[in-house]
Amino acid sequence: MNNILLIDDDEKLGQLLEKYCQQFDLALQAVTSPSAGFKILESEQPDLLILDVMLPEMDGFEVCRRVRSQPEKFGKLPIVMLTARGDVTDRIVGLELGADDYVPKPFEPRELVARVQNVLRRTQENTNTTSDTVEKTTLLSDGLYININSRQATLDEQPLDLTTMEYELLKIFMQSNGRTYHRDELMNELRGIDAELYSRAIDTLVSRLRHKLNDTSKSPRFIKTIWGRGYAFIGVVQ
Repeated sequence: MNNILLIDDDEKLGQLLEKYCQQFDLALQAVTSPSAGFKILESEQPDLLILDVMLPEMDGFEVCRRVRSQPEKFGKLPIVMLTARGDVTDRIVGLELGADDYVPKPFEPRELVARVQNVLRRTQENTNTTSDTVEKTTLLSDGLYININSRQATLDEQPLDLTTMEYELLKIFMQSNGRTYHRDELMNELRGIDAELYSRAIDTLVSRLRHKLNDTSKSPRFIKTIWGRGYAFIGVVQ
C-alpha cells in the first residue's frame, strides 16, 4: 500500500479522500497546514505528496519549492498539485518548481486517484528486473546516460537531479530516434490527456531540462527546437 500525504486546508475534502482512497490501496493522510505537513514529511517519508496551491502559512508553490530545494531530506518525492480550474499560470509555475502533475479543482475523486496512480507508476522502480534487462534498458548519447530500471541519469559522469517529469521527458527524447515531437504529443505522452490548451507547460519543461543538461536552443547539444513543429533529440543514442 502506498502512503499519500495531502496538504489542503479543506478539512472535509481531506476526510472524503481519506475514505475514498482506501478502496484503491492508497493510505491517504490529510493535514490542513504546511507546518503539519512538513512534520509528517520529515518523520514518515510518504510515497507521494498532494499539494493545494491555496494554503495558510505559505502557499503550495513555496511548499513545493522547499521540498525540491532539499533533496537530501525529501529525495525525489513525487508531487501532484491541486490548482484552480482554468488557471494555466498556476500549472506552469507548478511545473517550473518541479511538480510532477496537476489536477484542476473542482475534480472527481476518481480522476485524482488515476493521476496519483499514474505518477506512482512512473516513479517507482521495478524491483523484479534482471541484470540482462538492465543492459537492454540503458541509453547513452554524447556523455548523457540514463538507466531506465534504476531511473538514474548522468551527464559527463555527474548525476542529474531530475524531477519525474524531466526524467520522463528525457527518456521519451532518447528513445525517439530523432523523431520530432509536437508539444501536444509530448504532453499526451507524459500525462495521457488532451493538452491543447497547455502546450506552454511543455516549453517550460523543455527549458528546465535543457538548463540541467547545459544545453541551449541556439547551440543545442541534445534537444533541438524545430520551429513551427516542436522538439527533437539530436544526439546519437547507443
